[in-house]
Amino acid sequence: MQIPEAMRPLVRVWSHRNYACFMGGMSPALITLWMQRIGMLWLAWELTKSNTWVGVIVAVDYAPMMILAPFVGAFTDRVNPITVQKVAQVLNLVLSAVMAALTFAGLMNIWLLLVLSLVLGCLHPFNAISRHAIVPNTVPKEEIPTALATDSALYNVARFIGPAFAGLLIEFAGVGYTIAANSVGCAFYLLGLFAMRLEFPDRKGHSSANMLGDIAEGLAYVRGHAGIGPLFLLMTIGAIWIRPLQDLLPGFADQVFQAGPSGLGILTAAMGVGATIAAALVAMYARTTGLVLAVMLAFLLNILATLAFVGTSYLWVSVLFGALWGGTLTMMSTGTQALVQSSVDNSIRGRVMSLYTMIYRGAPFLGAIIIGWAADRIGLQLAFAIAALLCVLPWLNAIRKRGSMTLALEGRGNDLDARLLATSRAWAGLAHEQIVDLRIKAAPIAGHVRTGAKGLVTRVRGLRVGDRLQALLQRRD
Repeated sequence: MQIPEAMRPLVRVWSHRNYACFMGGMSPALITLWMQRIGMLWLAWELTKSNTWVGVIVAVDYAPMMILAPFVGAFTDRVNPITVQKVAQVLNLVLSAVMAALTFAGLMNIWLLLVLSLVLGCLHPFNAISRHAIVPNTVPKEEIPTALATDSALYNVARFIGPAFAGLLIEFAGVGYTIAANSVGCAFYLLGLFAMRLEFPDRKGHSSANMLGDIAEGLAYVRGHAGIGPLFLLMTIGAIWIRPLQDLLPGFADQVFQAGPSGLGILTAAMGVGATIAAALVAMYARTTGLVLAVMLAFLLNILATLAFVGTSYLWVSVLFGALWGGTLTMMSTGTQALVQSSVDNSIRGRVMSLYTMIYRGAPFLGAIIIGWAADRIGLQLAFAIAALLCVLPWLNAIRKRGSMTLALEGRGNDLDARLLATSRAWAGLAHEQIVDLRIKAAPIAGHVRTGAKGLVTRVRGLRVGDRLQALLQRRD
C-alpha cells in the first residue's frame, strides 16, 4: 500500500537509528510514567480528600523545575546529555521501586509521599532538559519539526494509555501497581539509551567561564529575541492559570462527576487523545510556516475549552471538552517547541530549552497551589473559570505582536491570508492526501456500482413494467 504524502515525514524520521533507539526505549517509559503520575495524585487524594494537598503534591513535583532548570540547562550544554539521561533514569527506577514498596507495605502517608515527590521533582529537570537536547541531534535539521512533534505525539499517546491502565489497576489491583510499573518502564528506557551511538562534539563552546554567566547569557538571548520572548511569556500565563486543570482532575473525577478512579482515567485519557491528534498534525505538517498563528489560535481555544470543561457537571460532556483542551494545549506547546528548536543555535539550545521546560513543567506549581486552595473554598469549577478569564488580556497583548514574532521565528512576512492558509494546513495536515487516496481506492468500487446500476436499469426496461401497469389499469376500467 502506498504511503500518503503527508504520512511520509512520520515514517522517514524513524529511519534514523539514534532516533529510533531513543524513542523506542522511551515510549514504554512514558506510559508507565503517566501511570505513576496518576497513581501518585490519586494516592494523595485518597490519603487526604483535599484539593489543597493534591495541589501541594503537584507543587513539590513541579517546583524544583523552577529552581534547578536554568542550572541544569547550563550544565547540559557542557556535558553529553545522553549520560545525564542515563543517570536520571537509573535514579527514577530506584525511587519508583522504593515508593511502590512503601505503598504495598501500607507504610505510605501524605508526608512520605510529599518527600518522595520532591525528590522525583528534583530529577525532572535533568530528565526533561537532556531529552530536549538529544532529540534535535538524532535527525537532520530539516526533519527537526517532525521529530519533535512525533516525540510530543508519543508523549500524548502515553497520556491516554497510561491513565487508562492506571484507572483499571487502581480499581481492581491497587494504586501501588501503578507506581511499580514505572520501574519496568525506566529499565526499557535505559536499554534504548545504551543502544544509541550519538556524539555531541560542540559541548565546550561557551563565551562565559562560569555557569551563572551561561545562565545569564541564555536569559539575555531569550529576552532579546523578538519571537521566543513573547512566546515564552504567553506560555507562562497559560502554565500558571490553565495547565493545573490536568493536575487537579482527581477532585473533578470524585467531587464534580462522582466517577472515582475510573472517571479520572477517562478524563485524563480524553485529554491525551486530543493532545495526540494535535501533535500528529504538527508532525505531518513538517514545517514551521504558519505555526505562530496556530499557537495563538490554540491558546484562545484552550481558554474557551477550559471554560466549557468547568461549566458542566456531566462526565461525558466534559470528556469532549477535555479532548479539545488537551489538543489545543499540545498544539500550543508542540508548535512553540518546533518554532524555538528550529531557530535556536545548538550551542545555547540547552539553556533556552531549560527555560521552556521551566515554564511548561515548573510554572504550573504556582497555579496548582493557588487554584487548589481556592477550590476548597469556592469550588473547583468557579476557581478554574476565574483562572481561565485571567488569560484573556495577556492573549490580546500577544496577538498584537504576531507580526514581529512571525518574522523572527518563521523568517517570512506576516501576510494574514498566507498565514491563515498555512495555519489551516497545519491543522488539517492529512486531509488532501486522504481524499486523493480515498478517491483512488473508491474508483473501482464506483465503476462496479455504475455497471450494476446500468444493468438494473436495462433489466427494468426489459420487463416493460410501465406498459404492463397501463394495460392492467385499462382492464379494470
